[in-house]
Amino acid sequence: MTAAGKADAHAGPRRVLALCGGVGGAKLAFGLQAALGPALTVMVNTGDDFTHLGLAISPDIDTVLYTLAGLSDPVRGWGRAGETWQFMSALRQLGGEDWFQLGDLDLAMHVERTGRLAGGARLSEVVAGTAGRLGLAARILPMSDDPVRTMVETPQGLLAFQHYFVRERCAPPVLRLSFEGAETARILPELADLLAGDGLDAVIICPSNPYLSIDPILALPGLREALALCPAPVVAVSPLIGGRAVKGPTAKIMDELGIGAGTAAIAAHYLGLADGLVIDTADAADAAGVAASGLACRVAPTLMTGPAERVALADECLAFARELGTRRRVGHAAKAQPGSLS
Repeated sequence: MTAAGKADAHAGPRRVLALCGGVGGAKLAFGLQAALGPALTVMVNTGDDFTHLGLAISPDIDTVLYTLAGLSDPVRGWGRAGETWQFMSALRQLGGEDWFQLGDLDLAMHVERTGRLAGGARLSEVVAGTAGRLGLAARILPMSDDPVRTMVETPQGLLAFQHYFVRERCAPPVLRLSFEGAETARILPELADLLAGDGLDAVIICPSNPYLSIDPILALPGLREALALCPAPVVAVSPLIGGRAVKGPTAKIMDELGIGAGTAAIAAHYLGLADGLVIDTADAADAAGVAASGLACRVAPTLMTGPAERVALADECLAFARELGTRRRVGHAAKAQPGSLS
């Protein structure tokens, strides 16, 4: 079946932008790619990027690339399946830094990216070229070619994200998050054009950590405004199930920031940005509260244990976006009318 046929079969929007980062976000992006093929563009967080052992590392980008290519490790959720670790073993023997694991297969990605960037290529060019070589149907783009770095303020001091997340295993309490370089970073022209044009049918905010994976994207100058002006409906997916994160420190960070881990906090975080929120069936009792906050709510299974569940959740998001599309367009038309209330 062609990609267009797949989109028709799933009865979803035909051009979709997904905001994504981390394992959960990559899983939904996999489902969206299955439904939409080349009609899908994935905008990936680069706040996790850093330089390690002289190599340019892009963890979220690589997780998305490996997942959509069917190469990701199904047990760990990151890195490549069938990975070996001889490089790390040899590095450890020599007394090198071994807190960040680089598998032998994965190492090829970092070496190639580092070489191409050193040769003058833009990150978006490197990512697009890699996606093509891996045979991906969807268009994968970093949120910016300019560096943005997530920084974590803790009682022990300011930590670069990977030092907090991997080296310290998320143990230090989080006092504040900041995104170094975001104030001067530029959204990719391709992404700005997509949001400004009239051909976009939906924006899906994947069930990534809102604070670590989505907020760095939203910190780009003008992006929130572009999403607000975009006529396409914006659907966010809660990363919590039963008030807890499937993977990662989302709930821990919410508690430490005084937000409180729960559906209400996720809804409040996306209020004014999204039109609707998808929550898990385990949190169905929260649906009325989400609706009362001003967000439309859809209850669906959000635990993606395999490819079938990823596609099913993608279908739910696309169907929800179609329902919300009319409401969004009517609202934009009303704002455009002289004398209308805004």
